Amino acid sequence: MSKVFKDLTSIEEALRILRRHILIEPLGSEEVSLYEASGRVLAEDVTSPVDVPPFNRASMDGYAVRAEDINEAGENNPVLLRVVERIEAGSTPSKYVSGGEAAEIGTGAPIPGGANAVVMVEYTEEKEGQIYVYRKVVAGENIQSAGSDVRLGETILRRGDLLTPREVGLLAAAGKKKVVVSRKTKVAFLSIGDEIAPQGVPLDHGRIYDVNGPALSASLSELGIEVRYLGVVGDDPKLMERKISEALASADVVLTSGSTSAGTTDILNKVLNGLGKPGVIVHGLSIKPGKPTMLAVVRGKPIFGLPGYPTSALTVFKVMVEPILREMAGQHPNVAPRVEAEVRERIYGVQGRKYLLPVSLQRSEKGLVATPVPGGSGAVTSLAKADGYIEIPEGVEYLEEGEEVAVELFSQKGSIPDVVVIGSHSRGMDLILELMRDEIPELVVRVINVGSMNGLLAVKRGEADIAGICLLDEKTGRYNKDFPNRYGIGESLLVRGYERELGLIVEKGNPLGLKELRDMLRGDVRFINRDKGSSVRTLIEMTLKKLASKSDRSYQEIVDEIEGFEVVSKTHRAVVAAVAHGTVNLGVAARPYVEDVDVDFIPVGYECFDFLLRGEALEKKEAKLFLQVLASDRFRERASSLPGIRVTNRCGEPVS
Repeated sequence: MSKVFKDLTSIEEALRILRRHILIEPLGSEEVSLYEASGRVLAEDVTSPVDVPPFNRASMDGYAVRAEDINEAGENNPVLLRVVERIEAGSTPSKYVSGGEAAEIGTGAPIPGGANAVVMVEYTEEKEGQIYVYRKVVAGENIQSAGSDVRLGETILRRGDLLTPREVGLLAAAGKKKVVVSRKTKVAFLSIGDEIAPQGVPLDHGRIYDVNGPALSASLSELGIEVRYLGVVGDDPKLMERKISEALASADVVLTSGSTSAGTTDILNKVLNGLGKPGVIVHGLSIKPGKPTMLAVVRGKPIFGLPGYPTSALTVFKVMVEPILREMAGQHPNVAPRVEAEVRERIYGVQGRKYLLPVSLQRSEKGLVATPVPGGSGAVTSLAKADGYIEIPEGVEYLEEGEEVAVELFSQKGSIPDVVVIGSHSRGMDLILELMRDEIPELVVRVINVGSMNGLLAVKRGEADIAGICLLDEKTGRYNKDFPNRYGIGESLLVRGYERELGLIVEKGNPLGLKELRDMLRGDVRFINRDKGSSVRTLIEMTLKKLASKSDRSYQEIVDEIEGFEVVSKTHRAVVAAVAHGTVNLGVAARPYVEDVDVDFIPVGYECFDFLLRGEALEKKEAKLFLQVLASDRFRERASSLPGIRVTNRCGEPVS
């Protein structure tokens, strides 16, 4: 007798029924070679064991110089410098660049001590061991700082991330040879029906080729599933029973298509009920297409009986089967291969060329926002943090702020983040996100470390939900509080984070006996500074101005005495690396970035690391959870054990 579908079940209720019978969770983990990692899902967070790059390096061919030496350079006023050495990628500088000197340098080569910029070769002319420089540069120009791409100890990928070629490249740059991934879910699939024929044979009248076998096998493979296709089975209950038993013995999940409807030959429900209890638990879904879907549990394993029509089968697979398989693989939800998004800043094209600009995507109250990924072509994270690209055609000068654009996704397997964090890097932030993932395992987070000021401005433009900031106001001597109003951030919430210990970074054993910041004035010290606007740079300048006020010398006179004052690094790690490599012998950085590096740390004080939340983002559950975790005892206890982190009683409170 034919079945009449009187009681239909929603997708949500069908999955709840399934979960009452079996536990849906990842199936374990295994370690694989990086060469076998593409398409796999991370089973645990990955932190970088090295800085990327591990040293300050040239991002262009040219000459390593002291920027202050060529401040007056121009096409009609070239500056003459003496070339002291030639440095290629893979070699080690042997000379210190002093005033009036330069070192020829190739792309990727280490920056020699004393140099703080690279002037591109096309703006120079070399003659008899000297160069004429026809263009000035600023400190830090054409230099990629140590750790500016990835910092030692930074969480570069997180549990549940799908490893595409972008992520594999990031792991390779961090020196990872192997990675721990979730065990592949094994799925056995068979097509059912006397009318179904395999490809490659002539079709008899009334028969059709098997569409669902290849199509669903491809869908499974795209998810990183290990597929075992068992072929076509006719409407023979004994043969059907034998094939499904074989599938249950070799797979974690069984998929079938066909024999689920109301016809007299649709006997799959009887076969499944005969294989073991509970058997069929759902038959009939309240969706179109896909009504005659069947769900069973036999021998503790789920069986999905999909309709025979290809459109119905693929639809049900997408809305019901795929989420379960992703969960079993520890994987994040899926997104469409192409989406529309808004840009929140003016983005300029490239003259004479089509511009394919990598962007990251985040959700806003009005839709998706596309944000250009920072870092440039030399940074591995430019790809690792990008969801796709936008095309700016040749001849288009710029995309205007607020313009809608089409984003071509790099992979349909990517995930749009639930929360976007842009700003200064901190291991405390990594801990917060880890604790948030404990509460929301499926949470997708994108972290872009571009410095405090860029994080502040990203909140202003609506590109970031949260910014980690550490900015010192020279006028008030306060950290962070004055900056949101000063930069017109608008509706936002600044909350107290924690304190990071600052100190002098000196050579191992401190052979010079350095003790305090003012020791940078000593004649035997080669100093490395931080970039302007950073809290450390502001602290250094405040210290020197205080010294000037108590002496008969001006601030500029004191600065001129410091060897290396104009040599700047953009990160704490770059300062530490410069001292460790011996190019300088004094710098200032936070203690968390000194771990596992062969230098000494001399404490000089603490700086405040706080968090700025965008006003509109405060309504998001992820932002509320962030604030809850930040104020929790669990975070305080864990954070207090991190090197160089001090948590006060005000952690998590609004800064007013």
